Amino acid sequence: MKRTLVSAAVCSVATAALIYAGYANAKTDNNKVANIDNGLQSTPAGWQLVKQTFQLHVPKNGKALSQLIIDAPSTVAVSNDIDVLDDKGQKIKINISLKSKRIVIDFPEPVTSSTTKLQINLNKVQQPILGSNSIYHLSAKVVGNDVEIPVGIAQFSPF
Repeated sequence: MKRTLVSAAVCSVATAALIYAGYANAKTDNNKVANIDNGLQSTPAGWQLVKQTFQLHVPKNGKALSQLIIDAPSTVAVSNDIDVLDDKGQKIKINISLKSKRIVIDFPEPVTSSTTKLQINLNKVQQPILGSNSIYHLSAKVVGNDVEIPVGIAQFSPF
């Protein structure tokens, strides 16, 4: 009985010391990040800068697109360095607004059904080297309508 009580006391003291040390020593630098979860410091994870590309198919008889909305996962940091190309590889003029993890790509000239697909290049994305897949949720707005229409997801694996 005493042995169990002593073991419980030792575990409690060790846990309290780990929580305090993790909280007091959380540091970050340009190449690594330390995360605090419930007061404990996790092992620093490496980050990498990547380019993520996906294609969006435009319906042939659909209305023209006025916006593309991309909800980025919490596990990545996305910049506003984004290119959108048409099916011939030509850059399309866009305006970008980045609000937290939401990217809004506004098309000054609506994208019509004559463009069968768009290639979206997210050029400077910081993602962890290890971890789960990054899943982006995509929606669009068509000309004359302010309703966001879900169009799918884009999923990327860490390296």
